Amino acid sequence: MPDLDANVRIRDVKLTDASALAALMCELGYETTSEEMMARLKSILLDPRYSTFVAEIDNQVCGMIGTLTHASYEHNDPSGKIIALVVAQRLRRSGSGRALIAAAEKDFANRNVTRVTLTTRFERDEAHRFYEALGYSRTGFRFAKNLARASKEQPAKSSVADADQE
Repeated sequence: MPDLDANVRIRDVKLTDASALAALMCELGYETTSEEMMARLKSILLDPRYSTFVAEIDNQVCGMIGTLTHASYEHNDPSGKIIALVVAQRLRRSGSGRALIAAAEKDFANRNVTRVTLTTRFERDEAHRFYEALGYSRTGFRFAKNLARASKEQPAKSSVADADQE
């Protein structure tokens, strides 16, 4: 069990981290190429609502966290969502995950976010214990459904008004 808290460094993501992030996504079970991650990062880095931090140990990326700050229908203040958090299997329990969460929570506080949510798969019991130890509580279930992509001949509806006209 690694004990490397003092050696963990957190910094903003760079495009040159794409390969390392792709490998981390693969560890989570999301097969991702370096090229795919590069395209994703280019899009994400253009959107100021997103923040992405990486953890490094000995100048090697060993973890990442991606967050989104957004408006909410349920609350007046902005909400935050941890979209992705992963630490390389061999370096779990090194303090990297805690350091990434702390960086994200500091960034959320700077954005006036007072409520943070995240989702995790049912089978990730170790992750559940990790989040609970950091003060997160189980509040519900996530449901997911894959949708077919809109064809080029029929563009997707762009607003509720478009949908109401049918």
